[in-house]
Amino acid sequence: MTTDQPQLSPDPAASTDDRPAADSKPATDPKPTTDDKPAAGSKPATDPKPTTDAPASADASHVSAAAEPPAADTPGRRGDVLPATRPPGAPPDPWTAFATTPERGPGRLRRVVRGVRRGLVHEFALAAYAALLLALAMTWPALRYPLHTLPQDVHDPSRQAWQVSWAGHILLTDPARLWHANAFFPLRYSFATGDSLLGYAPAGMLGTGPDAAVLRYNILFVLAHALLTFGGYALARQLGARRTGAAVAAVALAYAPWRLAQEGHLDIISAGAIPLALAMLARGHGWSLRYGFRPARRRTGWAVAGWLLSAWQISLGFALGLPYAYVLALLLVVGLVAVPIRRLRRRGQGPVLGWRLLVTDLPGTLLVAGVGVLIALPYLHARDTGSAAGEVRFFSPPVHSLLIGPAESRIWGAAHAVPRASLGWPAEMTLLPGFVLYTLALLGLVFSIWTWRQRLAMLCALAASVVLTLGTTVFDGRWTYLPLFGHLPGSFGVRIPGRLMFWVTLLLALLAAGAVDEFVGRAEQLAAHRMPPWPSPWLRAATLVPLLLVLVEGLSTTAHPVVPAQPEVMRTGRSSTLVLPTSTLGDQTVMLWSTSRFQPLANGGGAFAPAHQAELRRSVATFPDPASIQYLRGLGVQTVLLVRAQVAGTPWERAGDVPVDPLGITREDLDDGTVLFRIP
Repeated sequence: MTTDQPQLSPDPAASTDDRPAADSKPATDPKPTTDDKPAAGSKPATDPKPTTDAPASADASHVSAAAEPPAADTPGRRGDVLPATRPPGAPPDPWTAFATTPERGPGRLRRVVRGVRRGLVHEFALAAYAALLLALAMTWPALRYPLHTLPQDVHDPSRQAWQVSWAGHILLTDPARLWHANAFFPLRYSFATGDSLLGYAPAGMLGTGPDAAVLRYNILFVLAHALLTFGGYALARQLGARRTGAAVAAVALAYAPWRLAQEGHLDIISAGAIPLALAMLARGHGWSLRYGFRPARRRTGWAVAGWLLSAWQISLGFALGLPYAYVLALLLVVGLVAVPIRRLRRRGQGPVLGWRLLVTDLPGTLLVAGVGVLIALPYLHARDTGSAAGEVRFFSPPVHSLLIGPAESRIWGAAHAVPRASLGWPAEMTLLPGFVLYTLALLGLVFSIWTWRQRLAMLCALAASVVLTLGTTVFDGRWTYLPLFGHLPGSFGVRIPGRLMFWVTLLLALLAAGAVDEFVGRAEQLAAHRMPPWPSPWLRAATLVPLLLVLVEGLSTTAHPVVPAQPEVMRTGRSSTLVLPTSTLGDQTVMLWSTSRFQPLANGGGAFAPAHQAELRRSVATFPDPASIQYLRGLGVQTVLLVRAQVAGTPWERAGDVPVDPLGITREDLDDGTVLFRIP
């Protein structure tokens, strides 16, 4: 026995004679003595737990018998160690018949059904359902008479319903003529006016005529509210907010009082892709405001979806798309600086983004920029739009406009009537995001789940957004709004600084989410000390109070006027037409009437070619007479349609009764109260 092995038994009887013979097998007794070593050539005992209480005079024959393993065809005793592998030619173990049969996996169809079922009850699926139901309730009665009414007024919504219809129609029939619309005849690039809403073109491919256009507009109107609510929720959750705080942020963003004044502008209402795309990009890059970069959560697919959705938002128009492009560019610059710094500070931990995301971000950036450039080129050819700088000064709101609610607000509409009257253009200068939101955001600066550094960063971004929203009110806009937007053509639709209030509201909503979530967290800690540890109904209801207050402040009294009926002749006529009376606002309804046949139409309302349209209205003010007829012949107009129901108080009040035989044209009184003049 070697000197490095301790002697556990001093009894001299425990000698080498007590060891099993060289040709015997080791005992499987679970309690062998520590001195009983097997002889050379024998197998060691299988029990790893030796003890010292075995008798020293153990019978060698008994040890040998105990060491014999059970027969191959009989089960071993309890405690016996069976060999891991059976020798070749050994009979099968009968006890394998009692082994557990592996469960058969579900088939492909069952796996698909289970996946769909899980997806239908996922958190974000439930959020989408809630966003849609809330949009239906908050925009009611938009879908009460969806074929006959439009939200807020019949002017801008009619023109935008025509835009969606034209885009869908022309992409199916003659895509090369996309930017040369039927309105503003005979001018070219007449579709490059305001926000084109080109991203809604697939919806415009369904149905024809004014009824389909109005129905389509109302559906998109409701869905735009739902998408903004869902996008705000997704962004807040991705940044690290809890469910309650994310819900408050989403509702505050989608139903802020200032947005009620924009209900007649589908391009401004359609902002939901912005927060949703930002959430997808952050999720794809594994980044959260609360937890930072988490490489294990990087998902290239989400990044691809975020870039595609960003390009789609740009395609809707530049009023919101261009500021969003600036934000994306700023985020790219921050990323180019932050990622290398993080890489240097945490060497040996792997790449921060990975080559897949880098390969994805480069084409994504080029895609967004390419879509913006392709859409901007026709706008540079637009006629008589001038520069946006002149109108920016007119539309720049004063500082106190941030505290004034619009007339459409059920809570603040009547209460703010007097201060609202002092504004130069109330429809674009009532910028109240909500007093509840202001209060929650202020609380979020001192009581929040966000760190002090994060709160300070959001406060700085909020101050910059407010300065840009005020346009030329701050520093005369020389170092704020004008360098970014003032040099662009008026056709880009960026002449109204107040629409940047979207970004102010988004930052306020994130600060408010931090405060609400901190309150919810404190409530859960308080509930944990209850017996049993479960919040009382009153405590649970208290966490929903901020959400209810934000919803109440977003209630609206938006009107839904009936759209004027389309004249019968416009359903079948294909010749170039001028509809009288003509005006900047009234022509937008005429554009909607043309969605049945999209005949060339001299009428046109909006920011496109204002000088040309003003000249047209002056030249035909005396119609029918030789001068106006000669002017219309020069434009190529073949028919003039006079709507008697709308001529009262206009220069064309008696145009339907003037004799036309000496003028070389014909006149026909139609059954629907319109008069049709044909100019040969």
